[in-house]
Amino acid sequence: MVTQEQIALYIQKIPPAPTVVRETLEYVRGGDLVKAAKSAENDPALKLYLKTLVNRPIYGFRNEVSDLSQIFGILGTSTAQQILYSYLMTLLAPKEWSLFALNNHAFYDLQASLSRRWEKILRHLSLLNHDTESAITLLPASMIVCDALFGACRSEVEQLRSVKALDYNTILFRLSGQSLFDICNVIAEKWEMPPLISRIVHGASGLDTGLTGDEKMLAQWMHLLLFYELSQGAYVAAGLNEFIDFQIEFVEPIYVSFMQVVEYDESNR
Repeated sequence: MVTQEQIALYIQKIPPAPTVVRETLEYVRGGDLVKAAKSAENDPALKLYLKTLVNRPIYGFRNEVSDLSQIFGILGTSTAQQILYSYLMTLLAPKEWSLFALNNHAFYDLQASLSRRWEKILRHLSLLNHDTESAITLLPASMIVCDALFGACRSEVEQLRSVKALDYNTILFRLSGQSLFDICNVIAEKWEMPPLISRIVHGASGLDTGLTGDEKMLAQWMHLLLFYELSQGAYVAAGLNEFIDFQIEFVEPIYVSFMQVVEYDESNR
C-alpha cells in the first residue's frame, strides 16, 4: 500500500515547469499576449495542447482556431493563464491511466468542462480574477496523484474499499497522514502557483474547518462543481466519482444557487 516514502519519491519526480511555459506565463501576467503567443510557439507540445483544448466542443467555436495569436487574443489574460496551468497538469498525467478508466481525450474534456463552468460560476459570484479562475486547473492534479499512487496496488485498494467503502482520499490520509489535496499544494508550490490557488483547492476537499469569507464560498462551489462533473456517466464509468467523499453539509447552503447557474448554463449551450 502507499507509504510516506512513496509519496516523497513521487513528489521528487515531479518536473519543474518548463522554461517556455514559465516565460509564457510571465508575458500573460504582464498582459502582453502577443509575446505570450510568440513564446508558446517555441514549445510544439504546448502549441498542440492549446489548439486541442480550445477546439474541444465545450468552447463552442464553429471553425477550428489554430493560430496562437488568435487563440491568446480570444482567451484573454485570465483564461490564458488558466490554460497554461492546465497544460502543466497534463505533464503529470500518465500516458496510460492505471486506476481510472481515462485517456487523454477524456482528461482534456474534463479539464475544459471544469474550466468553462468554473468561469461562469466566478462571474455569477463576481469573484472572477486571474488567480480564482486558475484555481480550477489544480483540481485535476488530485485525480492524477490518486491514479499514480494507487494504480500499482489497485487490487489491494479495491479489496479494502469493498470492505470499508472508503474513498481514495480517506485511505491515503489514514495510510500516510497526507491527503490528495496536501500533495496538490506541494505541486502548486513547486510550480510557483499563487498561494490563493492552493487554499481554494485544498478547501474544495470539503474537510477544511478554518475557511471563511470568499475562500470558503469558492471552496464550496468548487466542491459541488467537482461532484456535478464527476456524476456524468463517462466519469462514473471511469471510477472518478469515488476518489473523494461528497460532503453534503458543506455545500448545502449553495446547492440551489449552484443548480440554477448550471441549469442556465446547460439551457444556453
